[in-house]
Amino acid sequence: MPEVKKIATREGYGKALVECGAKYPNLVVLDADLAESTKTAMFQKAYPDRFFDCGIAEGNMVGVAAGLASTGKVVFASSFAMFATGRAYEQIRNSVGYPTLNVKIGASHAGITVGEDGASHQCNEDIALMRSIPGMVVINPADYIEAQEAVKAAIEHEGPVYLRFGRANVPVINDREDYKFEIGKGTVVREGKDVTIVATGIMVNSALEAAEKLAEEGIDAEVLNIHTIKPLDEELVVASAKKTGKVVTAEEHSVIGGLGSAVCDCLCEKYPTPVYKIGMQDVFGESGSAADLMVKYEIDGAGVYKQVKEFLAKF
Repeated sequence: MPEVKKIATREGYGKALVECGAKYPNLVVLDADLAESTKTAMFQKAYPDRFFDCGIAEGNMVGVAAGLASTGKVVFASSFAMFATGRAYEQIRNSVGYPTLNVKIGASHAGITVGEDGASHQCNEDIALMRSIPGMVVINPADYIEAQEAVKAAIEHEGPVYLRFGRANVPVINDREDYKFEIGKGTVVREGKDVTIVATGIMVNSALEAAEKLAEEGIDAEVLNIHTIKPLDEELVVASAKKTGKVVTAEEHSVIGGLGSAVCDCLCEKYPTPVYKIGMQDVFGESGSAADLMVKYEIDGAGVYKQVKEFLAKF
């Protein structure tokens, strides 16, 4: 088998910004002193007149973004997820969300795959925070290609968007001619009938690896890629739940307030179904390599496989 390409989703963010810079002359990018890490430095090099480093002042950066958006600009404000959502939450809520301005928050280094930077930088609460803001679209791409398409879709969308990107290199799973990205529309990446694994971000790959191991034991798992957590593709989730009768969610995020909570909200109202949530179980992360942390917190392929098996054993 050919070796699978692995590229960080933040690389797709930087590349898409540069590509879109030529198409959209009103596109402006801001960063909070982390342009090399968030990959907005690519845009800075290509379009220095439309790039502004706001320094280590994330709240102020969001205020600047809101001001620029009010003049008709499409603005991307970037930092690590911990700082973009944690430090600047009030400004995002009141200066961007409340007036529904055309600001896109590009947050990199999300989740525990930040690795050695440790718990202080491993933001596992950002989806919950952004999902709670009225009108905020929340996108978590699965790979490098989906990250690029998400940026392009965010530019076309009128209003605030939160985009989540990662530091670690992850497998490219959407490198095909028929791939299409649409905000609010998930995809079935593997058909199945025994259990549904609803995954987002880098966990889509973990879910696919788990499904392969389950198949070896005669368990047919359906895998959904939910790149847009808000608005959730409720039609797709409900249809799969009706098909399999059992649902597992998988996210590199707290199981509180993220994808799992969104899926439970949906199914509780529209098609009550047993659900098990895989993710960070109300704990902080720790320093370590991204790969080792995924194993420890059981969000790699083997960990997802193990937890799905334990869940199915209850029936």
